[in-house]
Amino acid sequence: MKDAEARANGSTVGGLGFLVGVVAAMSSMIVLQLGASLSKPAMEAYGALQITWLRLMWAAVLLLVFVRPKVLSYSRLQWKTALLLGAAISVTNLCYYQSLLHLPIGIATSLEFIGPLSVSAFYLVRVNRARIVWPAFASIGVLLLTTRQSSGGRFLVDWAEADALGVTWALAAAFGWGSYVVFMKRTGNVFSGLEGLTMSLAAATAISAPFGLLGPGEGISVEAVRAAFGLAILVPLLPYTLEMLALRRMHARVFAILMGVEPVISVIIGWIVLSQSLTTAQLAGVALVTIAILKVTQPKSDVA
Repeated sequence: MKDAEARANGSTVGGLGFLVGVVAAMSSMIVLQLGASLSKPAMEAYGALQITWLRLMWAAVLLLVFVRPKVLSYSRLQWKTALLLGAAISVTNLCYYQSLLHLPIGIATSLEFIGPLSVSAFYLVRVNRARIVWPAFASIGVLLLTTRQSSGGRFLVDWAEADALGVTWALAAAFGWGSYVVFMKRTGNVFSGLEGLTMSLAAATAISAPFGLLGPGEGISVEAVRAAFGLAILVPLLPYTLEMLALRRMHARVFAILMGVEPVISVIIGWIVLSQSLTTAQLAGVALVTIAILKVTQPKSDVA
């Protein structure tokens, strides 16, 4: 038990292993944003809650079949870690994909990054209060990101009329994502292979079930089940697997630094796949949030 708890803190792996982690993290971000863009038509047709739950279910089923986790052999620490990660995955997915129905993908993703940013800021401020400037820097970026797209460029009016519901969903997803980073690292260290991810996705499926089954609509259709199966490979199965691979090879703070480029990736993919454009102010917001994330998650002395 003590060994497992010690391993939960993890350590940075250097050399080739670290390079593999970087490639895995970058690949995860690209796949995740591509999957989010491709998921939007299905969510609009069948409901975001239903499609999100079905994707989690398919991902869990596929992993349970191929991984065959040794359920009866797990310790209390392993069960607790898997359940916490499952809850974080559930909150992140349900809230994030709801936000995409109200906000462009670039804005939703950048707002969601407030979660990891806040977690990093909390620990960094305890060490160096001067770094509080970067969360404030990010707040300006969020202010710009929540402006509505318009030709008039009415900044204050746009911000006041921003889609409050979409922003609320995105901020709730931010809370889930901040928790996800912490618990994904722990899960990767207290489980072997993909067993931790398998159990966490099973837990996320169970937690999300009431929202998927009892959400608005006339029940789950065969078409929705089919659509969710293909989407489950892109999100969440492949990116979560890649992220666990990355977090086993680097410190969580280094992983958070790499995540800072995801708002840019989301904007590019949203532009290519969904033809979503951003105003100059919103692009500046993406840049400010990204810079703040890079600074706040920057280690004190090295990359460890």
